[in-house]
Amino acid sequence: MFTDLFFIRFLAFLGVLGFSLFVFSITMDVPATTVATDESQKNDYSVWAAPPEDVIPRIKKLMEGLRSEFGGPQFEPHMTVVGLVSLTKDDALAKFKAACDGLKTYNCSVDRVATGTFFYQCVYLLIHPTTEVVEASAKSSSTFGFKSSTPYMPHISLLYGDLTDEEKKKAQEKAYSLDESIDQLSFPITRLQLWKTPASDNTLTSWEKIAEYNLSPN
Repeated sequence: MFTDLFFIRFLAFLGVLGFSLFVFSITMDVPATTVATDESQKNDYSVWAAPPEDVIPRIKKLMEGLRSEFGGPQFEPHMTVVGLVSLTKDDALAKFKAACDGLKTYNCSVDRVATGTFFYQCVYLLIHPTTEVVEASAKSSSTFGFKSSTPYMPHISLLYGDLTDEEKKKAQEKAYSLDESIDQLSFPITRLQLWKTPASDNTLTSWEKIAEYNLSPN
């Protein structure tokens, strides 16, 4: 009887040992997981031209007036210079510095309040596409490897949203009622900014300014 009990315990020990070795072998076959850092992950970035500090309050007042009636997310006044590009943070910063090097201050002026056909171009200030405005975008876009399927249309958005044509017309009229001389606005572009702007985020809560560069005087 003692021999039988010892044999049973020995078999049980072998069973536990075998199971442990099986679990260990499975664990060893699982590759280690590498945690990606923000610097190694790709995100959507864009380059903005920022209006001067003394012009921003005027544009913001117009934006806030439209948003109070038509809704939409809040964002900083800007003229897009380079559209969305998917890059790592380090690569985006390097390309941003390269794009800004040698680029000098340039002027822009508002043509009129216009309306577009999609969310990010709902109501905006259309900017005159002068040679210096277009060339600043072309140089920067080339550095970033950005290619657009449509010609560059410089503009400063006032309102993001999915409005009907009738609502857009009302918003356009309200813009002029809020600032009737807005289409006479001219100012220099002295700063470019690199922003993280995930295209999938219509709330804009994840949008973040990454860097800013002061352009050389003209």
